[in-house]
Amino acid sequence: MIRSMLYATDLGLYAPLVLQHALSMARTFNANLYVLHVVEPMGQLAQSVLESYLDQATLDALHEQGLNTVMATIENRVFDTLRQDLGSGNPDLALISALRVRQGDPWQVILEQAETLGVDLMVLGSHSHVGGKDVPLGRTAVRVLQLAAVPVYMVPLSQQPGAVKN
Repeated sequence: MIRSMLYATDLGLYAPLVLQHALSMARTFNANLYVLHVVEPMGQLAQSVLESYLDQATLDALHEQGLNTVMATIENRVFDTLRQDLGSGNPDLALISALRVRQGDPWQVILEQAETLGVDLMVLGSHSHVGGKDVPLGRTAVRVLQLAAVPVYMVPLSQQPGAVKN
């Protein structure tokens, strides 16, 4: 029985297609749908640049306050993107139980959130963009498939973006 689902989005080109699959399944199963977007941590080069120009107290304050502000801004943008993808006032927005933006390695955060939320199914797209080329199965998708404790609904992104056939 599927009572809750986690839709992990990268907000990429195919995100509306994967969202349509997630919403269709949430409607079908009358399931709670959680939306997750993962922000990868700042790279070592960016961290090194900041450390070379800022003292430790300023750096700590920037991390604490700045990260919270950035994450809240990203969360608002994710919700705005969902609203744009669905259209304002779309009743499918009510199917979304919660929207979460977390920082970390995407595959790890997806698996952690699936466990924390106790979801019965995960929904994500299959692709990756590496060096400007589409790769059929991305690193995040591979790791989630290998390590998931619940079923994973993988949307093949060889399809053209568009609505799901019902």
